[in-house]
Amino acid sequence: MQTQISFSHDHRPTLYIVSTPIGNLDDITYRAVETLKMVDLILCEDTRVTSKLLKAYDIDKPLKSYQKFNERASVDEIIDIFKTHSKIALVSDAGTPLISDPGFILVDALLNESINVISIPGPSAVLSALVTSGVETMPFTFLGFLPRKVGAIKDVLSTYVHRAETLVIYESPNRISKTLKIIYEVLGNRKLSIGRELTKKFETYYRGYLKDMVTESFDTRGEYVLIIEGGKEAKQTITDPIKLVDHYIKQGYTEKEAIKQASNDLGVHKSEVYKAYKINT
Repeated sequence: MQTQISFSHDHRPTLYIVSTPIGNLDDITYRAVETLKMVDLILCEDTRVTSKLLKAYDIDKPLKSYQKFNERASVDEIIDIFKTHSKIALVSDAGTPLISDPGFILVDALLNESINVISIPGPSAVLSALVTSGVETMPFTFLGFLPRKVGAIKDVLSTYVHRAETLVIYESPNRISKTLKIIYEVLGNRKLSIGRELTKKFETYYRGYLKDMVTESFDTRGEYVLIIEGGKEAKQTITDPIKLVDHYIKQGYTEKEAIKQASNDLGVHKSEVYKAYKINT
């Protein structure tokens, strides 16, 4: 497959992925406003939501609905639109498109058509919740919304029992209490921070441990972002470098990633772990 090389300022038709405020309208960037004023068309999840944003900044542009349920069916139509409109923006209702929002199918298709794709960065609930959590920020894994069924939730979480990275999870207000109980059952008692209504008037944080949070009463208004401490068992119980590397490989790491993680856990240079692992495997 031939390598694709693109430049952000070339003259090809371009899709601009524009981050919008997650609550506070003042959080939009100057560049985002200028981009929305400059494009020919704006793709959005809910035209009513995006219309309010555009009105606040005196932007008058045509809108086209682009939602999860019509995402795949809309791709060919949007590619055709690029024949007459060279600059199109993609926004979600809030935050950065493609992060638990539609857009991936479109971006993948447009890149295959040699249409330029540029990010206009800005607000993100993931990062806002993470940096205010008091939980280790690196490394972290974003899981988005967990599956609906209890068994499927447990299957996903069980793969992270012994992994060291912080977990970031989205949850709805009606499911937050139920989900926390399942997380506690699978992952055990861990430090966590829960953010609600981020950047809005009633922004709220709950910080503590899972054991205590499962009995907490939560407001049933507003979306929640959960920041959950990573697992510590691997560092505490496995001291043999070979077993530790194998442990991380079973958790889904590549051999190179597993060796690096094991060297961090053991406090030794990765070359030592690599040598020990290769000699004995």
